[in-house]
Amino acid sequence: MTGPSQQQTDPTRPKRSRLRTFLPLGIAAWLVLEIWLLTVVAEAAGGFTVLALLLAGVVVGSAVIKRAGRRAWQNLSRSMQPGAAPQDPAAGTGSSFTMLGGLLLMIPGLISDVAALVCLFPPTRALLRGRVEALLRRRVGYVPGPMGGGFGPGPDSGQDRMRHPDGKVIQGEVIRDDEDPHSVRRD
Repeated sequence: MTGPSQQQTDPTRPKRSRLRTFLPLGIAAWLVLEIWLLTVVAEAAGGFTVLALLLAGVVVGSAVIKRAGRRAWQNLSRSMQPGAAPQDPAAGTGSSFTMLGGLLLMIPGLISDVAALVCLFPPTRALLRGRVEALLRRRVGYVPGPMGGGFGPGPDSGQDRMRHPDGKVIQGEVIRDDEDPHSVRRD
């Protein structure tokens, strides 16, 4: 028999991550804060002003997304031309943040509008891009490359991927014969 202090857990069931635990709570708190802020603004400036702000956010956000999508399509078309030079790696990330900013403008609320302006303003967008790349590099092995980035071991990680003629990928660590395997490598 098990008492209330003893919980039966299934050892095959994976442990729930922090993100899955706290994301719904964070979204609920954000929604409550957005609604509260909109009511405060409605009391101060009137309901028509809040409605006009929300409609303007939808219109401006859709225009931003349309423009960023058109620019991304043009960059893709240019890069597919024969003999085209590789594009700037930051161009793809910039359009992603521009589209995110447009989407955040379309979501009703003032906090999402402030977050959208952070994504749309070039200096803060560059800062945000650097932070996201550092987070991805630390968490999932993101390696910025000549065409905008990728995932996997970096050039200085001591790991390489070798492709065999049959298409199999073997991941491993390169150990040189002329070095002592127990010595510490200093670069």
